[in-house]
Amino acid sequence: MAKRSQGVVANETTPIGVTWLELSPTSSIQGIVAGVDEVGRGAIFGPVVAAAVVLPIDALPQLVAIGIKDSKKLSSQKRTQLAKIICATAIDWKIGFASTGEIDKMNILQATLLAMKRAILKLKVQPTLCLIDGNQIVKDLPLPQQTIIKGDSLSLSIASASIVAKVWRDDLISRMAIKYPMYDLDRNKGYGSKKHLIALEQYGTSPLHRKSFSPCVPAVIHN
Repeated sequence: MAKRSQGVVANETTPIGVTWLELSPTSSIQGIVAGVDEVGRGAIFGPVVAAAVVLPIDALPQLVAIGIKDSKKLSSQKRTQLAKIICATAIDWKIGFASTGEIDKMNILQATLLAMKRAILKLKVQPTLCLIDGNQIVKDLPLPQQTIIKGDSLSLSIASASIVAKVWRDDLISRMAIKYPMYDLDRNKGYGSKKHLIALEQYGTSPLHRKSFSPCVPAVIHN
């Protein structure tokens, strides 16, 4: 069983978005590193998606120069542009996800960790260390891992994974929007926008809504 590492916590002395862990002279991170992050945890429609990204060490300065950072701090256009560069530059990258049925069955936290595990295990290049965004370890992962709170602001590998996961999931939801146009998915990406919630009241849920989430519970919709 993989040894659990202590998580790294961001604090007021950490220059967020300036000094990445992988490039810090005081960092102990070595070897083949996979950054792992998820997207869609707070959505009410569609899967939760994770990406695992392994970057070549010699490409890290170049990736910093083009503006890699937490996907939530980027425009949609910039994320798409960066995702293409990241995927073309990475030694390996993979996507894992957990379905709405799995989310409803096991809860969103466990489904998120499952999506992360699936992404990691798909990698053809086995990492020496997996950097996991957040404070929850991935259960039964046969590889060393380290949790990093606010990892998408501290680790270049995690930030890259956050971008790849976000772009992949947004593209998926946009395709689903064609089948379910009433929920305005192309704009809200499955999150509970006002228009999305109004549509739930009018049309009810689709097979891809998370029935365990309160906005999708029939009693809540109709009251």
